[in-house]
Amino acid sequence: MRFCKPILFAGLGMVCGASSVALLASVLHSPPESASAQHTPAPKAAEGPKSAGTQTASAGTDNSADAPSHAQNSGDARSLTGPRTPPRPLTRNQQQGPIQTVSLQAGDAAIAPSANAESVSTRVVTVGRGDTLMSVLGAGGVDRQDALTAVEALQDIYNPRALRAGDELTLTFAIGEDGEQAFQGFSFTPNPGVQILTSRSEDNGFSSSQLKAKLTEELVRFKGSINSSLFDAAIGAGVPHGALNEFIRIFSYDVDFQRDIQKGDTFELAFNRKATANGETVEVGDLVYASMTLSGNTITLFRFKSPDGTEDFYNSKGESIRKALLRTPINGARLSSGFGSRNHPVLGYTTMHKGVDFAAPTGTPIYAAGDGVIEMASPNGSYGNYVRVRHTSEYATAYAHMSGFGKGISSGVRVRQGDVIGFVGTTGRSTGPHLHYEILQGGKQVNPMGVRFPTGRKLAGADLKKFESARAGMEKTLAGLPNGIPSRTAKR
Repeated sequence: MRFCKPILFAGLGMVCGASSVALLASVLHSPPESASAQHTPAPKAAEGPKSAGTQTASAGTDNSADAPSHAQNSGDARSLTGPRTPPRPLTRNQQQGPIQTVSLQAGDAAIAPSANAESVSTRVVTVGRGDTLMSVLGAGGVDRQDALTAVEALQDIYNPRALRAGDELTLTFAIGEDGEQAFQGFSFTPNPGVQILTSRSEDNGFSSSQLKAKLTEELVRFKGSINSSLFDAAIGAGVPHGALNEFIRIFSYDVDFQRDIQKGDTFELAFNRKATANGETVEVGDLVYASMTLSGNTITLFRFKSPDGTEDFYNSKGESIRKALLRTPINGARLSSGFGSRNHPVLGYTTMHKGVDFAAPTGTPIYAAGDGVIEMASPNGSYGNYVRVRHTSEYATAYAHMSGFGKGISSGVRVRQGDVIGFVGTTGRSTGPHLHYEILQGGKQVNPMGVRFPTGRKLAGADLKKFESARAGMEKTLAGLPNGIPSRTAKR
């Protein structure tokens, strides 16, 4: 690897020289991806030494009459590794960051292929909508032949088409005495804790490697005050979407997120996660604690695995939060129309609205409100795509206007609470994407927000004592855990 560049993982600083991949791997305590790809323009030069801990595979580039040569691209311009075109201006879809120049130090001779090397520079380009890796590299000043070879080297460990708008690539160039810049490679971070490096090798080709940071498993706690909505407050506090979705799900048995939440209410949650050394979340684990204070009333829930192996959330008294039916069988939706008389948005006159409507984007998953058997799953007149689930001899639930049905959903199929039965749409008599949700009691629609369901399992005896001990341990751990700061010694 013949360049010196900033590494994106915090605390690593500058890594230089041909052994940089191996050095990075040792610093991160994690080896590069088992397969790295090296591509070399033909005729193939003698293969240089491989970096420790990597495997390389060679592949030449097309040198036929139709393939552009360096001389064709840039004439006689001198550079460290052959003629290069000067960097071209970025297109409107790319944004160029500040160029960072780093002077070479004594002992770094292996970085530069000739005595002309004085320093290296980096620039950051941002992937725009409709961009390809080739267009991004070209806009960043990389000539076509180098770009083609570098992309080929990347393909064996990462699909260039997986790049997304907003992704940032750091391009590295070696600067000669005459000011000419020679492309040395690029790096990017597709996911937290993962870095992809594509760099010029000693035989003037390119090789790619994947580096993974060592991850730490930790318990982290977040809390905050609600000013507008729980979603805005939690995301603003740094809560990942996965943890927030589970938080909403476990409270959806008892909380109407549109009517029960007031300005000044508070929330608190703790969950396990895997994170990099600088605190970036790589994987969100189990939510273990959740609390909401609504109009002065605090509801606190703890995850607990009972001796029989079942795992659920329980309140402070050891009562399971799980109810027979969910009040809101959809995550993150807005209650757009309640139960009762209303002016119908399509018919234009007052009618009885025998359910509740949740506005959400088309395709949002809809969950079975409880265990049961599907009685109907088909188009149903003004309801559009419709599913009705029989839960008990007394209760059934219905879901309307769906864009489509969940996998395997049909009449007679048994479902469990939380199974995906369909997706939000606007089929039937509908003015926009939403879920129309009904609870039927004795065959008649009732207000889903007014039905009171019995609690689930209640712990007792030895199970209750184990729960109380676990609850006390969690409370003690949380008491010493600052908001947003992980505890790497506290485990669930």
